[in-house]
Order: sequence, then structure tokens, then C-alpha cells
Amino acid sequence: MTTILAAGAVLWRRGAPGGLEIALVHRPRYDDWSLPKGKLEPGETLWAGAAREVAEETGFASALGRYLGQVDYRVLRPLLARKTVHYVAARARSGQFRPNREVDELAWVPPEAAGGLLSYARDAAVVREFTALPADTTTMLLVRHAKAGSRAQWPGPDELRPLSARGWAQVKAVREFAGLFAADRVHSPALLRCVQTVQQAAEDIGTEMVEEPLLSEQGYRADPAAGVARLREIALAGGTPMVCSQGGVIPDLLSRLAAESGLDLAEPASRKGSVWLLSFRPAPDGRLVAATYIAEP
Repeated sequence: MTTILAAGAVLWRRGAPGGLEIALVHRPRYDDWSLPKGKLEPGETLWAGAAREVAEETGFASALGRYLGQVDYRVLRPLLARKTVHYVAARARSGQFRPNREVDELAWVPPEAAGGLLSYARDAAVVREFTALPADTTTMLLVRHAKAGSRAQWPGPDELRPLSARGWAQVKAVREFAGLFAADRVHSPALLRCVQTVQQAAEDIGTEMVEEPLLSEQGYRADPAAGVARLREIALAGGTPMVCSQGGVIPDLLSRLAAESGLDLAEPASRKGSVWLLSFRPAPDGRLVAATYIAEP
């Protein structure tokens, strides 16, 4: 059976006087109320697809956040197929709804009222997953540096070993990922391969990169507890930080954070150029409450 890949979002905002609202869309073709979603275009990632569908169906630019899981169901048109929809949280940034060929009405409603309006139980389940944690958790993008040249063949100091051609291709994906999540600051050890991995993202934001010696392998190995405390400090500052680190740091750091919060991450992976999408409770708590691994962002 053919599988159709799609992506969507729980688009949210703070309404007056600060109450949480989510966006539901009415599709005249089906005469239903649903969450904004749609099929991925060829070669499109689920993250880019979710942001695009939100913009097309609601008129709002968004900042992506926590991954909410996937929904699978069968569709009959145009042929029998299995449809898999991946959902993320998405904070509304700016925009205005205008009726379009797919959606003729948009409703902003409190999450607790959504179940009574949504046409499908599967959409209501996604909303429940969204409300299981605070909407304003801090989203952190923890990146392992992209692929660098061979250490054995590099004649200079290791801290000056640059990215390879493959690594520079991965940088493009990291840069796009930062934009989709509206990263607002960038942190990295002074190692050239780490700096090169996230430098373009920092330039897009218009910010100086913050040097993080405790998140290099050398600095972390000397004092892992200090490295964990520094990452939590970055998270407690709020916003959407992008943090670059190394393969000798990320798995242990995540294991320690997960153990403190009671999360089960098994053995955290850390491929070069990969990203961990991390959610932390707001200050003063600062606990890691959700983590999603993206091997190829």
C-alpha cells in the first residue's frame, strides 16, 4: 500500500488577555474542521512542510517547536493509501488569514474547546499531546558539528580542522533548520568545525556567536557537571537557542539531563550534522521535558 507523507502543526498564540489559543481550519472540500496540514512536496522535510502548510492554510508565519508525534490513517482518494502526518507545535509570529482554495475559515479557540469542534478524534489526540506540556517551553536546537576532514590527514592543530565538502552540504540543512524554528542566538565552542557549522545561522539572525568552552570535548571532559549546568543556563534564558557541540559531549550530556527529568532516551545518538530538538520547562524549573532526534535535518 502506498504511503502518503504529510506534515501539520498545532499553531498557537497568546490571545487577549494572554490566554492560549490554537488555530483550526475549515476545509470546504470536505466540510470539516481540522488542524492545518498537507502533503510534503518532493524532497521536502517534514519541518519545512509543516511551516509551509501553516503559512498556506492560515496566512501566518510561524516558529516551529516541539515535535508532537505522527498520525496514521487510510485515505480512499485518489487511490487507497496510508497517510502518515507528522505534527509539530508552531508559534504564530505574524500574518493574517485570508480565505483560499483549501481553507475558507479559520477559528482561534482555547485548546480545551478544540475537541468539540474538530471533526476527527485523531486531531483531538494531537491537541492533547500539545497541552501535555506548557506551550512556552524553551526550544533548543543542539547540533553536532557537520562532517570535517580526516583528522589523520589534517597537518595543523585539531581545533583548526575545517569542514569537508560533505560538511558544508550539511551546513545548508542546519541553517534552514535554524530559520524554521526562529533560532534567536547561537552558542558554540571555538573549534573551527563547530563554528563553521553554525556561523551562517548566526549571520542570518544578525547576532554574534557566544563561545562555549565547557561544551567542547576537552572542556566537558574536565567537568561534565559544569557542562550540564551551562546548557541548562542557556535554556533558562528562554527564546530558541542553537547550540553546537561534539560527539564526545552530546550523548553523555543528554543522558544526564534525561536522568534528572525521568526521561528515557536509551543511548542518545549523535551523527555529524544531526540535531536534537530539546524542550525545557521555563524558569525557574529548567528541566528537560522532551527530546527528539533528527539525524538529517
